[in-house]
Parts: sequence; structure tokens; C-alpha cells
Amino acid sequence: MKHIQVYGTGCKGCTVTAERIEQVAQELGQNITLEKVTSLEDIMQAGVLSTPGIGIDGVIKHTGSVPSVEQIRDLFA
Repeated sequence: MKHIQVYGTGCKGCTVTAERIEQVAQELGQNITLEKVTSLEDIMQAGVLSTPGIGIDGVIKHTGSVPSVEQIRDLFA
């Protein structure tokens, strides 16, 4: 099971990112836990300087834009 963090303050882009992650996980049959990290202190501590950011199992994989569904699929590979 992958633990996925979406880093952002709750903006529309962060919400869309989380929805796309859930969609891709379901399509691929992946079991995930999804955590929305909204504290600015936690976001900065993770090294995310531009939101939304995506972390998988504690490793930052994407920052600064809303990823496409295809980009998220690549993150699951």
C-alpha cells in the first residue's frame, strides 16, 4: 500500500490533484492512503516550494502544477 501526500493549502489545484490520484489508484487497482498536508510549516519542511506537491511514501515526486492523469499514472509505475 502506497502512502500518498498531497501538499497544498486547499486550493482548487490541490483538490483536483487529490481527486486525480484517487481516480488513477482506483483504475490501477492500487490500495493507497491519501493524506492532505495543509500546514504551511509541514509543506515547507517537506521541501515543497510550489503547490500542489505530491509525495509518495515520504519522497517528493511532483511540485508546482496540477499533474495530468497520465503524469500521475507514471508516478504509480
